[in-house]
Amino acid sequence: MNLPALRGHNDALVLELLRGAGPAGLGRTELAGRTGLTPQAVSKITARLGADGLVAEAGRAASTGGKPRTLLRLVPDVRHAVGVHLDRDALRAVRVDLAGRVVAESGGPLDFAAGPEVAVEAVVRAVARVGAHAGPPLVGVGVAAPGPLDHRAGVMGRVTGFPSWKGFPLKGVLEGRLGLPVLLDKDTNAGAAAAAGAWLRATWPEADADADAGVGAASGFGVGAGAGGGRGAVDVGPGVGVGAGAVGDVLVGGAPRTCVYLHVGTGLGAGLWLGGGVYRGARSAAGEFGHQVILLDGPPCRCGARGCVEVLCLEAVARGDLPAAARIVGEAAANLVALLDVDRVLLGGRVVAAAPDVFVAGVGAVLAARALDPARPVVALAGAGVAEGAAEMALAPLFGRG
Repeated sequence: MNLPALRGHNDALVLELLRGAGPAGLGRTELAGRTGLTPQAVSKITARLGADGLVAEAGRAASTGGKPRTLLRLVPDVRHAVGVHLDRDALRAVRVDLAGRVVAESGGPLDFAAGPEVAVEAVVRAVARVGAHAGPPLVGVGVAAPGPLDHRAGVMGRVTGFPSWKGFPLKGVLEGRLGLPVLLDKDTNAGAAAAAGAWLRATWPEADADADAGVGAASGFGVGAGAGGGRGAVDVGPGVGVGAGAVGDVLVGGAPRTCVYLHVGTGLGAGLWLGGGVYRGARSAAGEFGHQVILLDGPPCRCGARGCVEVLCLEAVARGDLPAAARIVGEAAANLVALLDVDRVLLGGRVVAAAPDVFVAGVGAVLAARALDPARPVVALAGAGVAEGAAEMALAPLFGRG
């Protein structure tokens, strides 16, 4: 038995539960019940985490006749992570605490076509800017980039329209320059992680001015069965209630178990959050949402096919017909929902941000028209950006997720 690995796994289980509980915290008995560990093991783990500054007391629970229980909470400010979004024409970096809340950010233009070396220098400068102030140590840097790419090896693939990137070991080069662990993933996967992270941040009141009332949907816009258009209480047990309805299975930490994130920006893609984590596929190639053909013999796409969702949607955007673009995304989303049966369809990217109500309503209308089951998924805004998702991925190992 590898005791250090086992300790790391159990420590991560406890940290994930405390993160989901927010500032209110949990008692050792609750931690033992939810992890399946013995009370003695939980006491040792929390003592160890407390010595590292990761856990502190959150007060005492109301007495039920015996001695009031001591509650424990995660200390968010003891470690930070950085997330970087490399887009085709822009870069954005954020520094976040352990609760995923942004404490610093920076952004600017980027010429992705200029090649990997230019992008590496831009990332190094951005990480220096958001990490310039004195603060807690960084646990790592997450980098989200256009795919395809090899997440496990940290190597870029042949990005559509940018052949010079193929085979570039971005993860290794950045680790050498930054002296920190680096995680590389597709921008759409980071978007999915950001959407799930937004649910976790809902438990931390400082992240939202309306937190005293609880947090509803991932955004103010929501359509479909159980959509939370307004604010409502959040329960961190199975069958989380959001707004006026239920969202379905969630993880113990509070994140939804199944959702798809659709990114509409300089390209189209999907991030899949299935079974409580990002699904990447055997070759990191899952989520090529934009290159499903929905119009045989349609206009040529830059991927080489014809009639892809991406080319049809971006043509509609270019001519200013955003309702048509939303319907095209909705048709492709309906195919995905029929295939995967997800709880939520979350929308993000600069095109969506420019007309959020148009896209939420348009995609929702198509899903409603094509639904085979009246309990169709909620459609909402993602509620967080790709850079935040990249940072969430950098934090993931600390909480037992990869």
